Amino acid sequence: MAGLWFEQFSDGQVFEHGPTRTVTEMDNVLFSTLTMNPQPLHLDEEFARGTEFGQRIVNSLFTLGLLIGLTVGETTLGTTIANLGMSRVEFPKPVFHGDTLRARTKVLSTRRSRSRPDAGIVEFEHQAINQRGEVVATCVRAALMRCRPAAPSG
Repeated sequence: MAGLWFEQFSDGQVFEHGPTRTVTEMDNVLFSTLTMNPQPLHLDEEFARGTEFGQRIVNSLFTLGLLIGLTVGETTLGTTIANLGMSRVEFPKPVFHGDTLRARTKVLSTRRSRSRPDAGIVEFEHQAINQRGEVVATCVRAALMRCRPAAPSG
């Protein structure tokens, strides 16, 4: 597994994730239309030109999904059971077509599951950072993580 087992996480642990992703116009238009979001800030260049941003901005839910996706390979790939929820989702700066995002994760807390002896709960704080070093998205995510399997005996 590329992801880490519950026991491999510790409070305060920080990951500077390796993958980066440049957001394209196609990403934004396709995601917005697939999710039935007709917001002209995402789809209409003429409308967006007249806003404070001066151009279209990337759909924030795409940004959130990309943020989580950038973190998976080094944290939860194949070792997560389920996402339990997200909180404190914020978008302090807009994302524009052509921005390149990277991710940083901090482990806020870990605890064994009270109902599942084979699992634990890890609370992550994720940040998306653009090519200018600006934080463009943050969220806190709770994940139910698998414990390391017992070594085979015998």
